[in-house]
Parts: sequence; structure tokens; C-alpha cells
Amino acid sequence: MGGQVSAEADAEIEGERKWVFISHDPLSLDELMKMVSDPACGAITTFSGTTRDNFEGKKVLRLEYEAYEPMALKEMDRILQEVLEGACGKGVRRVACAHRLGVVPLAEASVLIAVASEHRPEGFAACRYIIDTLKAKVPIWKKEIYADGETWKANKEWDPTHS
Repeated sequence: MGGQVSAEADAEIEGERKWVFISHDPLSLDELMKMVSDPACGAITTFSGTTRDNFEGKKVLRLEYEAYEPMALKEMDRILQEVLEGACGKGVRRVACAHRLGVVPLAEASVLIAVASEHRPEGFAACRYIIDTLKAKVPIWKKEIYADGETWKANKEWDPTHS
């Protein structure tokens, strides 16, 4: 991701309907929103998953993500295709998802989703479907670094038997 979307990039993405990114750099919701912008849509719905400073009563210092990137990108692309094919209603026209790997400091985004839809209900449904399915099926693992020295939090949603 990184950097602003230029006029040339806007012309290149015209006609595209989905974008998937994995990055070691900070993510930009503004960039995703520009990518999915569509004058035929009445809503751009977004989701931003950020690093919070606590979890289940423990102080969190940061998150660390790792992934098998080729498979993660393939699965993320498949999830977005399901959304475009009607998994959340017929009004979704464009969708983008970005996931950050490596160290994600407090208050920074680890996952961003932007959905352009004809109406807001299918946009909200698409964001929920994407994040829930991403957590369940995409091989991206999170390590939470706690102030008390503990470091690993199992991904409760991920099912390794699901492909």
C-alpha cells in the first residue's frame, strides 16, 4: 500500500472490483476508500481492526503478525470474490482488504476493509462477513505481547481444517 493513490493509479484501477493487500508498512484507509469509490454506490462501509492496549484484563504492548503470504493472499481474494458474487447481498460493487504483518504498535490498524455498495445494509454485512471469514480461514497468526511477559494468544476463530 504505502503512499497516495495517484491519478494514474485511479485510471489503472477503473474497472477493477476487488483489491487484496498484505503489507509490513502502516495501512491507509483513505487509499482503500479511493480504490472502492464508485459513483453508482450510495455507501462506502469500512472496518478498521486496531491494536488495543488491553485484552482480557492484561496490558497489551503490541501485536505481531505472521503469515504464509501466498496462501493468505489467495484466501483473502477468494473471500472478496464470494462477497462480490452475492454472499452478503447483490448490491456490493467493489471491495478491498488489507492486512498488516510484523509489529503493529498500539492504536495502529492491523486489518482494513472497504466496501462500496448500493445501500448500507449489504456494506455492513460484507464487512462482518469478510472479517469473520478472514479470521476463520486465512493463514495469518497473531502474537500479542503482554506487559506481564506472556506472549501468545491463540487465534480462537481460526480452524486449520478449513480450506
